[in-house]
Amino acid sequence: MRSKTAKTRQTLPDEKYKSTRIAKLINLSMYDGKKSVAQKQIYDALELLEKKFNKKGTEVFDEVIQKVMPQMEVRSRRVGGAAYQVPMPVRGRRGFSLAVRWLIESARGRSNSTYHTFAEKFVAELEAALNNEGGAIEKRNTSHRMADANRAFAHFRW
Repeated sequence: MRSKTAKTRQTLPDEKYKSTRIAKLINLSMYDGKKSVAQKQIYDALELLEKKFNKKGTEVFDEVIQKVMPQMEVRSRRVGGAAYQVPMPVRGRRGFSLAVRWLIESARGRSNSTYHTFAEKFVAELEAALNNEGGAIEKRNTSHRMADANRAFAHFRW
């Protein structure tokens, strides 16, 4: 049993949109501490979204996050020497974190032949997620399928 809960760090909002969610997206997409490069790519991606959907880029991003965020996940629970995959509901902050991680990972995995910059890849991934396609949606569906398959162990929830 834990003696103390981990303190959550406050993420400062980004400069352009004054949003902590966009700041988190920038921080998670950053490579080797190059924040200004990540910032430029994310801002470019949000501008591309605005042109494509004729509404604010942050609104489109929030809409995609709501679609990608998982509702259930499995977590390991050790009971009597055996480890069970117990389905658990996903809390808000973790759901957002997983959704952003999956979107970035899927965008990075897209082929270089069609898209040249990370901004273009990220926009393509967001667009795919809006159409219930793409790697991030696949990850969410896998998470839900695993939780559904292990419903029998739900009584081990703590």
